[in-house]
Amino acid sequence: MNESLVEAVREVVVAIPPGSVMSYGDIAERVGTGPRQVGRVMGLLDEAAPWWRVVHADGTPATCHGGRAQGLLDDEGVPMRGTRVDMRRARRP
Repeated sequence: MNESLVEAVREVVVAIPPGSVMSYGDIAERVGTGPRQVGRVMGLLDEAAPWWRVVHADGTPATCHGGRAQGLLDDEGVPMRGTRVDMRRARRP
């Protein structure tokens, strides 16, 4: 994997503030790649990166890490609509 892409994705992810989210596509647009590549990079990041703040475009949280994303998002007060993030309210610009 391209180290500069990994670092670029990591920088965007760690800049997402608590209570906000970005989609894989949002990050892809920022770093100039595709959402699938962002997903691959996310698998390479360490636990220090707030992986739970990266969600699918429809607001579905990640299912990796034993399904902990939902609880972590709840703990941060991320606005939800059922089991999905309310992207209109929670998406980081």
